[in-house]
Amino acid sequence: MKTISIISFAFLAAFCGKSSTPGPGPGGSSCIYLGTDTCRQKAVQKVTIQLQNTKQTIHSFGASDCWTTKYIGAWANTAKKDQVADYLFSMDTAADGSPKGIGLSLWRFNIGAGSREQGAASNIADEWRREECFLNADGSYDWSKQQGAQWFLQAAKQRGVKYTLGFSLSAPVHFSLNGKAFNGSGGTMMNIQAGKMEAYADFLAKVTKHFSFDYLSPVNEPQWAWGTASGANQEGTQATNDQVAELSRLTAQKLAGSSSRIVVGEAGTLEFLYGKNTDNRGDQISQFFSPSSTYYLGALPNVAKIISGHSYFTTCPDNTLINTRTQLLSKARQVDANLELWQTEFGILGDICGQYKGSPRNTGIEYGLYVAKVLHHDLVIAGVSSWQWWLAVSPYNYSDALVYINDPAGQMNVGNCKTDGIVLDSKQLWAFGNFARFIRPGMKRVETSVEGNNDPIVAAGTLMISAYKNEADKKLVVVMVNPENKEKYIQLSGVAISGNRLDQYTTDANSNCRRSVTDAGRIVIPGKSVVTVSGKYP
Repeated sequence: MKTISIISFAFLAAFCGKSSTPGPGPGGSSCIYLGTDTCRQKAVQKVTIQLQNTKQTIHSFGASDCWTTKYIGAWANTAKKDQVADYLFSMDTAADGSPKGIGLSLWRFNIGAGSREQGAASNIADEWRREECFLNADGSYDWSKQQGAQWFLQAAKQRGVKYTLGFSLSAPVHFSLNGKAFNGSGGTMMNIQAGKMEAYADFLAKVTKHFSFDYLSPVNEPQWAWGTASGANQEGTQATNDQVAELSRLTAQKLAGSSSRIVVGEAGTLEFLYGKNTDNRGDQISQFFSPSSTYYLGALPNVAKIISGHSYFTTCPDNTLINTRTQLLSKARQVDANLELWQTEFGILGDICGQYKGSPRNTGIEYGLYVAKVLHHDLVIAGVSSWQWWLAVSPYNYSDALVYINDPAGQMNVGNCKTDGIVLDSKQLWAFGNFARFIRPGMKRVETSVEGNNDPIVAAGTLMISAYKNEADKKLVVVMVNPENKEKYIQLSGVAISGNRLDQYTTDANSNCRRSVTDAGRIVIPGKSVVTVSGKYP
């Protein structure tokens, strides 16, 4: 079996930054020479990448347009809109070879329910969170709606984003039980009038066909209560598993003959995918993909063999992060060995074990490292094949976006960002980019093992490593997340790397996927950083 070995050097003495050459020291001790006769001792940790031991095939990395693209996509200043789009979608590079953007490979388009046309009567207080609907009350369609979102959809396609996904949060207000785009009942049922489910399915199918979405997600986070009788923060509805199955079946029938496929789940947390089914809104893996289930969808040609969920509220402490994802993958493999797992919504929300908070906005490296940590565990422990972010762009004083907008004066003032603003990046964006920009659709994750330490709890606090290969062009990508405030030293060995050189891309407090070139036998991982290296293997 062909392997690549990575050796991490934890020096007993500080590394002085001079050129070094790994090699045996006096008496056969393990050393790195620092350009002098001095040999610094080190403790050697060997990490083996097993090229032939393949795991999941990567489908995509994505983010959603909710809800801010309605305004930002309509800005008159095209250069600023292009900057946002380049940050998210571009695969171009700067003069020094560093990426201009994170190269997302999937873009999520919110299919609005009509709260924006209702204005204040929508009872959604924040106008940024209201959305238009392509379907009018008289049954006609107006494809000029959601112009800002449509601008970003086209910008994604122009920059080579491979997949698009339309997702619905609520039935159109013309079909909803309370005439609103949110369910304020406090119950568990979908906010839809009796007999209107087929009309809702027809609406979703028509929008999907019009925009040629590759995927359609018909129901989002059905486990949560969306609003109260007096109002809500956004569009959304509860739904039971039987209603999700009914809507999915009806929509699949209307998509027959098209290449678009339905992705079900979008569970509010990953736990609802493998358990928590007290009110028929959980255990979605079994409910939708076990052939013995009443709600089985796995045999429908326009339903993808994919179950999706959201990583919120399951990321700390580390044993929860790991155990949740272990149970998720175990349940999926138990029900269907070929079922794909997608993580389709994540951002920094609420108070996360006192370490991170959604508010106020924080775009520093600690938050970027947290995002990379969750990404690593979703890919390696849960085995997800697609990983998708929530708000791609936001003007809010909150930490759940990738790209941020301040008003033209540079202040966090949401109301002043409708027609213009200043575009800002974040460490969340670039840490995500260390994965999304380099791990491309179709690449396979390969197994890694750490000699003497295969405990993921320890790795979560020290050094997290995952590796991916493109079999067609023999490209290897290794992503390393170092949460500690000290350098780590890595040596690749066990296989010839073309030219013995690797491209290295570093995100830390001072760099955003900054490119450098490194020797395959001597890679420096800065403290508190995410580093991606890529090269060719035979």
